[in-house]
Amino acid sequence: MNSSVLASILLSLASFAFVFWPERNPFVQADKTRVDYLRERKDAIYENLRDLNFEYQAGKYPEAEYVEQRRALEDEAAQVIAEMEGLTARGMKAGRFRA
Repeated sequence: MNSSVLASILLSLASFAFVFWPERNPFVQADKTRVDYLRERKDAIYENLRDLNFEYQAGKYPEAEYVEQRRALEDEAAQVIAEMEGLTARGMKAGRFRA
Protein backbone atom coordinates (compact mmCIF):
# COMPACT_ATOMS: atom_id res chain seq x y z
CA MET A 1 0.00 0.00 0.00
CA ASN A 2 1.25 3.44 -0.81
CA SER A 3 2.37 5.47 2.22
CA SER A 4 0.25 8.48 1.20
CA VAL A 5 -2.88 6.29 1.08
CA LEU A 6 -2.05 4.87 4.49
CA ALA A 7 -1.44 8.36 5.89
CA SER A 8 -4.75 9.62 4.50
CA ILE A 9 -6.62 6.66 6.01
CA LEU A 10 -5.02 7.26 9.40
CA LEU A 11 -5.79 10.96 9.19
CA SER A 12 -9.41 10.21 8.28
CA LEU A 13 -9.78 7.80 11.19
CA ALA A 14 -8.21 10.27 13.60
CA SER A 15 -10.50 13.05 12.37
CA PHE A 16 -13.55 10.81 12.68
CA ALA A 17 -12.60 9.82 16.23
CA PHE A 18 -11.96 13.44 17.22
CA VAL A 19 -15.30 14.65 15.91
CA PHE A 20 -17.51 11.83 17.14
CA TRP A 21 -15.78 10.73 20.36
CA PRO A 22 -18.23 11.20 23.26
CA GLU A 23 -17.44 13.52 26.14
CA ARG A 24 -16.62 11.93 29.46
CA ASN A 25 -19.54 13.69 31.06
CA PRO A 26 -22.10 14.94 28.55
CA PHE A 27 -24.06 16.70 31.31
CA VAL A 28 -21.36 19.27 32.02
CA GLN A 29 -22.65 22.65 30.98
CA ALA A 30 -21.71 26.22 31.64
CA ASP A 31 -24.11 27.98 33.95
CA LYS A 32 -24.79 31.51 32.90
CA THR A 33 -24.70 33.94 35.72
CA ARG A 34 -26.62 37.18 35.78
CA VAL A 35 -23.39 38.98 34.90
CA ASP A 36 -23.00 36.81 31.78
CA TYR A 37 -26.56 37.58 30.73
CA LEU A 38 -26.05 41.30 31.32
CA ARG A 39 -22.79 41.30 29.35
CA GLU A 40 -24.58 39.68 26.40
CA ARG A 41 -27.43 42.19 26.72
CA LYS A 42 -24.96 45.11 26.81
CA ASP A 43 -23.28 43.84 23.64
CA ALA A 44 -26.66 43.56 21.91
CA ILE A 45 -27.60 47.10 22.94
CA TYR A 46 -24.30 48.47 21.62
CA GLU A 47 -24.84 46.64 18.35
CA ASN A 48 -28.34 48.12 18.13
CA LEU A 49 -26.90 51.58 18.73
CA ARG A 50 -24.37 51.09 15.93
CA ASP A 51 -27.12 49.91 13.59
CA LEU A 52 -29.35 52.82 14.57
CA ASN A 53 -26.56 55.33 13.89
CA PHE A 54 -25.80 53.75 10.53
CA GLU A 55 -29.45 53.71 9.47
CA TYR A 56 -29.94 57.30 10.61
CA GLN A 57 -26.92 58.41 8.58
CA ALA A 58 -28.33 56.50 5.61
CA GLY A 59 -31.52 58.55 5.93
CA LYS A 60 -33.83 55.73 7.04
CA TYR A 61 -34.95 57.44 10.29
CA PRO A 62 -36.32 60.93 10.86
CA GLU A 63 -34.36 62.88 13.47
CA ALA A 64 -37.12 62.84 16.11
CA GLU A 65 -37.45 59.06 15.96
CA TYR A 66 -33.67 58.64 15.95
CA VAL A 67 -33.27 60.79 19.06
CA GLU A 68 -36.04 58.89 20.87
CA GLN A 69 -34.64 55.46 19.94
CA ARG A 70 -31.10 56.48 20.83
CA ARG A 71 -32.16 57.83 24.23
CA ALA A 72 -34.08 54.63 25.00
CA LEU A 73 -31.11 52.44 24.06
CA GLU A 74 -28.65 54.58 26.03
CA ASP A 75 -30.93 54.48 29.10
CA GLU A 76 -31.17 50.70 28.85
CA ALA A 77 -27.39 50.40 28.45
CA ALA A 78 -26.86 52.58 31.53
CA GLN A 79 -29.21 50.37 33.58
CA VAL A 80 -27.47 47.20 32.42
CA ILE A 81 -24.00 48.57 33.17
CA ALA A 82 -25.10 49.82 36.60
CA GLU A 83 -26.50 46.39 37.47
CA MET A 84 -23.33 44.68 36.21
CA GLU A 85 -21.15 46.95 38.33
CA GLY A 86 -23.34 46.34 41.36
CA LEU A 87 -23.12 42.59 40.95
CA THR A 88 -19.36 42.55 40.40
CA ALA A 89 -18.89 44.83 43.42
CA ARG A 90 -20.71 42.21 45.50
CA GLY A 91 -18.36 39.54 44.18
CA MET A 92 -20.47 37.79 41.56
CA LYS A 93 -18.24 36.22 38.94
CA ALA A 94 -18.96 35.26 35.35
CA GLY A 95 -19.13 31.73 33.95
CA ARG A 96 -19.36 28.80 36.35
CA PHE A 97 -19.44 25.15 35.40
CA ARG A 98 -21.59 22.48 36.94
CA ALA A 99 -21.57 18.73 36.71
